[in-house]
Amino acid sequence: MMSTQVEAARLLVRTLEAEGVRYVFGLPGEENIHFVDALRDSSIRYVLVRHEQGAAFMAEIHGRLTGRAGVASATLGPGAINLQLGVADATTNSTPVVAISAQVGLDRIYKESHQIVDLVAMFKPITKWADLVLTAEALPEMVRKAFKTAQTERPGAVYLAIPEDVEAATVDSELKPLPVNVVRPQEPSAAQIARAADVLALAERPIVLAGHGATRDQASQALIDFAEHLGLPVATTFNGKGVFPDDHPNALGAVGFMRHDYVNFGFDAADVLITVGYELQEFDPAKINPKGDKKIIHIHRFPAEVDEHYPVQVGIQGDISRSLIELGEATRRRFDLNGTEHTIRRMIREELDRGRADDGFPMSPLRVVADIREAMGRHDIVLADTGAVKMWMARLYPTYEPNTLLVSNGLSSMGFSVPGAIAAKLALPDRKVLAATGDGAFLMNSQELETAIRENVPITVLIWEDGAYGLIEWKMDLELGRSSNIAFGNPDFVAYAESFGAKGYRVTSADELLPTLRKALSDNGVSVVTVPVDYSHNLRLTDALGGL
Repeated sequence: MMSTQVEAARLLVRTLEAEGVRYVFGLPGEENIHFVDALRDSSIRYVLVRHEQGAAFMAEIHGRLTGRAGVASATLGPGAINLQLGVADATTNSTPVVAISAQVGLDRIYKESHQIVDLVAMFKPITKWADLVLTAEALPEMVRKAFKTAQTERPGAVYLAIPEDVEAATVDSELKPLPVNVVRPQEPSAAQIARAADVLALAERPIVLAGHGATRDQASQALIDFAEHLGLPVATTFNGKGVFPDDHPNALGAVGFMRHDYVNFGFDAADVLITVGYELQEFDPAKINPKGDKKIIHIHRFPAEVDEHYPVQVGIQGDISRSLIELGEATRRRFDLNGTEHTIRRMIREELDRGRADDGFPMSPLRVVADIREAMGRHDIVLADTGAVKMWMARLYPTYEPNTLLVSNGLSSMGFSVPGAIAAKLALPDRKVLAATGDGAFLMNSQELETAIRENVPITVLIWEDGAYGLIEWKMDLELGRSSNIAFGNPDFVAYAESFGAKGYRVTSADELLPTLRKALSDNGVSVVTVPVDYSHNLRLTDALGGL
């Protein structure tokens, strides 16, 4: 009996469906039209973007919020290259992404030819795995490997290049996707738990630093129980915000600011650091262990990176929640919170309270942070784009649940928040989603407003407007005593938003921001709010911290 044939592109789509993919974010090209066409007849929603960089950022945020690899698609050559920033961002932020692009046919891939560049070689340094699909029959195995690699700790991006003749080829219809069977190590080593308990038995001032790995491993409740059981203060990285609620009495806040911040004082006095799901790209350990003399207990699913300021005394690998539970049970003593922790929380609270009372205009960044917090629910999502916005939000914006403030800390890419907000709303449609962005970052991917409107994805964008690359100006002023080449002009953001069909709002006094945000967030559509921000507060902040 003669077997029937099916197009390889349709087999590819079936393998994605088997992996549970709900969205493919992409921009088609001539060389992947068979794949895009095959998606029409599938359960997968193709989200057409306006730039491939936006597709990669969408895939990254979707992967970050769901734990399952987001998928970005592009054509060959320039389309694939445009994916690279978001792909690198995903890898450095330990987020699962599968990027798929077209490539020229195998009949000309070996020679100089139109649009031919070695894409696999370009993607290898920024992914966990990158490869070329040489035969359509390999698709089930290669796609399964791609998702397994992307989603395994440490997560990251992978890349597959599919030549146009491979995509258009036919294969035996009996060829099926491989079963999905994700095997993850669970139980931590009993010997390592005992060693860590011995370190804590001799500790005087231990402190916990929680990173985004604890969020990925859904270890928030175990972390809270561990801290309460042992009486330990808990700080988070910027990427880890929310994994330990900021209104908990053991909370210290977030580390990651460019200068010695309030939270750093908690680490100054510590002799033992218990890091939970922390990775070095989130925050330089030299800022909390400058002498390299603190004992470190590293709790994660994989070993720690080597760094002279991160000398691991005990490494516990395995399920993070199980590790915390077993270490808590093995530790026979309880520690007492002291005045330092209470002072740190009070200083953070007082700074935010001063912001709430500041009626200056252009607005104080503190007031903007306070009003955003007032407008958002505990479980709503804010994406703080890279720049001065991120510094103010990550320092002071109180978070109470995991993944409710999203930043890029691994690569610190500008322009991720608008496309990322679209993916966040698609992943968690019951949450309000706000992209908080500087005017510089906004215009890097503002075209994705059209994507949000066309795809009927309600998001709100808040532009902190100062007409400059504010964080660079801040850094120049601090280190050089002057700044240059940081100022630019802006369009009329209200008219710009309305030209796409979005609602536009311009804040003209401090008391207008909160009601405007509430109105925009309650609308079932796309809104853009622009507010002038007074970044003279930047130097006032670093001067004040330097004087502590």
